[in-house]
Amino acid sequence: MAGDRRVYLCEDDVLLADVRCGSAAHGWSPPRPAPVFGLVLLRDGVLRARVDGVEQVLDTGSVYVERLGAEQQFAHPLGPDAYTGIVLSEPRVAELLGGDPAVPEGLVMVTPELALAHRVLLSLARGGGDSFQLGERTVRLAAGVFARLAPARVTSGRPASAAARRRLADDARAALAAEPTIGLEALGRAVGASPHHLSRVLTAVTGSTLSAHRDRLRLARVLDRLSEGERDLAGLARELGFADQSHMTRAVRRAAGLPPGRLRALFDVTSAERPSHQPHMAASGVAGVRPRDSATSGNSVVPRGRRPVTA
Repeated sequence: MAGDRRVYLCEDDVLLADVRCGSAAHGWSPPRPAPVFGLVLLRDGVLRARVDGVEQVLDTGSVYVERLGAEQQFAHPLGPDAYTGIVLSEPRVAELLGGDPAVPEGLVMVTPELALAHRVLLSLARGGGDSFQLGERTVRLAAGVFARLAPARVTSGRPASAAARRRLADDARAALAAEPTIGLEALGRAVGASPHHLSRVLTAVTGSTLSAHRDRLRLARVLDRLSEGERDLAGLARELGFADQSHMTRAVRRAAGLPPGRLRALFDVTSAERPSHQPHMAASGVAGVRPRDSATSGNSVVPRGRRPVTA
């Protein structure tokens, strides 16, 4: 479908875009084979699709599943419309569908959970979310659509035992701890599993998504560096894999309640208020012994105001 397209994520296996398409004309577009596998999540308008000769109506309560090679035509009976487009590679589709890339036919009805996940993803993308977060959430949303379309196939791809899930979660946590700037695809390759499986397993084992766990690790490193007096916030953001200093500031403020500059000032004040560890020594050099109010001459003690007696 032609139209204005803003791409938020473009990786080898996944693409996320915000698309506005259509015109005032109500006729059908020319028939063309679908060039990709994709999901169309309509946000505004009504879309009519003719897929291999079969017509269906798409609205904001449904998801159109675009199957690679299927002949399709589109019409916009109410004029221009807007949708979120997700494109997945064939290997990624197979991972989500239990190893088989063949996509079943059907129209998926949107649940409240899918609608919320869709808008959260779009809000994160528009707010400048990084590719790790966007990739994880995009694939999770696609998996949620597949779970409505072919639940048995989605379930078949899950790790077989609790022990296997724990091992996979531990491997992912260790890889993130060693390199918190690692990308989502690289993390999957490092532990020998797809990012979707990793996300699903880590959530089941720890209660946190991959993105949330990675953000905790990065926050800990930011706090450590600030407490050690780090001044180059832009360099710190680059080092820890944030898009820029503003991205790091937002993440730190969201997690810790204060921006990095305020936290650094707080650490500076705390350091300045630390008590000295030097022992309190008496003038005689013996701790705990207060010197007498006297003057000394040799080994004798002479009270003030009196001269020593001389021969």
